[in-house]
Amino acid sequence: MFSFIASFIPTSYFIPEWLTLDTNPVDSLLQGLVGACGISVLCSLLRAHLFLEETSWSDNNDKESSKKTPSPQRKPKAGLSGMLHFFLVTGLLAVIGSRVASLVVLEFSLRGISGWVMAGPESRNFLQQLLVQSQFSLGCALSCSLYFLHEGASHRWLCLLLAAALSWFLARQATLLLHHVLALYKLHSSQRYCGICIGLLTSGRCLLPMLCRAMIITFSVAVVAAIATINKHFLSASEALRFWTPLTICYTLLVVYMQEEKNRLPGSQAVLNTVMVRLGGLMVLMLTVGRWADVLQILMCFLGEASCLIPTMDLLDSATSQDEEDYTDYVKRERIRRPQAQEKAHQS
Repeated sequence: MFSFIASFIPTSYFIPEWLTLDTNPVDSLLQGLVGACGISVLCSLLRAHLFLEETSWSDNNDKESSKKTPSPQRKPKAGLSGMLHFFLVTGLLAVIGSRVASLVVLEFSLRGISGWVMAGPESRNFLQQLLVQSQFSLGCALSCSLYFLHEGASHRWLCLLLAAALSWFLARQATLLLHHVLALYKLHSSQRYCGICIGLLTSGRCLLPMLCRAMIITFSVAVVAAIATINKHFLSASEALRFWTPLTICYTLLVVYMQEEKNRLPGSQAVLNTVMVRLGGLMVLMLTVGRWADVLQILMCFLGEASCLIPTMDLLDSATSQDEEDYTDYVKRERIRRPQAQEKAHQS
């Protein structure tokens, strides 16, 4: 049925070959819908986690909470603006081809692993910031994985339709959960008569580790799919080597540069600079060894990253402020512990 509809879509007589999509437009749209739903689930659960963490902190530290700077409101977009944002992300993920999506997945995976290794004892705060930054990369990972897993399937459109329906259901449930938590968690957790809020009260700390495990599984599958998708475009080992060598060098330099920028600049500004440097480096690489379609799709990635990061800057600022507060508490503990250690040394 979808192939019959696609037969009426103008082909290369009107559209240049390098502007055509890798797959059927309907398949691409369904893949983009799954990716946008994944981003929506991630944002909803992250907002719920931060709200639970802040509520738990304020309950345990009533006296100190008045001195703490209030965090910005974490209310998700609702109504027409939220739907427009959702469909914008869906359209961008549908337009971006599997090759560029694979490059975005590989770059983010390398940056995430290297950053986690260098974070050390502050890995929890780093993981929280990384989850906020991974939104568009998560959409590319889901789209790339679906393209690889359903390639050559006889009823591909049906499989993607079922995946899109399930993703839509999960995204809707995550949004309803977030609205319920923001509106009623404090009341229900105190009176203890709501199963959802009691469950979050007893096991809310497991929300962030669960998200991290889900992201590890998703990007592990996406990395395998990305490598297979990119290698499929090469006819010989020499062509593959000519592509992978500058790609590896480019990614390594990007990771080193971005780690230095993170230590030098404030959190939100460093994230925006990171996005510009990442995609700028990929664009230079595609101008060297890629195609014009890849360059155009990387420009779309700029818009996609901006559409995901700008509405959620409050999440990033919250994670950054929490990191700064933890550092301040660490400095205070060190100032208290040093005189005590010196007194013990004099006594001995």
